[in-house]
Amino acid sequence: MISAVASRRHVIVDDLRAQISTGHIKAGDRLPSEAQLAARYTVSTPTLRSALALLQAEGLVEKVHGKGNFVRFPLRKITYLGGGPTLPTPGLQISVRATKIRARGHLSALLRVPVGSPLTEFQCLSHNGASPHSLSRVYMPRDLAPDVIPDASTWPATVAAPLAEVEERLCTRLPTPMEAATLRISPTLAVLAITRVATDTAGRVIEAALLALPGDRTEAVFATHHTPEGRRAEG
Repeated sequence: MISAVASRRHVIVDDLRAQISTGHIKAGDRLPSEAQLAARYTVSTPTLRSALALLQAEGLVEKVHGKGNFVRFPLRKITYLGGGPTLPTPGLQISVRATKIRARGHLSALLRVPVGSPLTEFQCLSHNGASPHSLSRVYMPRDLAPDVIPDASTWPATVAAPLAEVEERLCTRLPTPMEAATLRISPTLAVLAITRVATDTAGRVIEAALLALPGDRTEAVFATHHTPEGRRAEG
C-alpha cells in the first residue's frame, strides 16, 4: 500500500516533470523556493525535498548550493574510450585549475612517490552550458607538469614522455560530497569512477587521473584488436 507521503511526493514529481517536459518551466529556470513549493503543494519541507531528490536523480533538476533548484539543460552523453586518451566531448566547455600540492596517502601510492613529494593537481570540469558535466583530477610529479595550464580546448595534455603502459580501473560508487556538489547531482546517483595510471618506459608513473562520470549519462567502450596468428611483416 502506498503511503500518503509517498503519494504526495509522486504528485509533486509528476506535476513538475510535466511542466518541464511541456516547456512551461524551461531549462535554466530557477524553481520557486522550497518553502514556496511546499506551501503550493501543501506538504512538509521533507516531503518536498524528497520529491526534488527524485527529479535530481532523473537528471531534470539540479541544486546549486546557496542559489536554489534549477531545471537542467538536456544531458549530453559521455563516451569513455578505454585504452586511449580521454578526449573532450564536442560542444562542451572545459575549465582547468592547477594547484601545487604534496603527495599524501593514496596519491603517494598511486604515483609511487614518497609522502611529501611535490605534485601538481589539474582539476578539469566540463560544462554543458551552465551545467557541470564531468569531473577529472589529474596528478603529475611537479617536475613533469607543464608550467602553463594547457589550453582547455586541447585538454588533457599528457607530458611528452614515451608511454609504456596505461592502467585503468573502473568501479561504480556513490559520489563523494565534493563530487555531488561540484557536479550538482543527487548524492544517491552512482558515478562511474575511473582511475588511470600512466607509466613511462623507465617505469616511472608520470600521471594519475581520477575521473568521476555521472552514471545517468556515461558509457564506457573498450576495443581489443587481434592480429591474425602467424601473420608476419614483409620487408
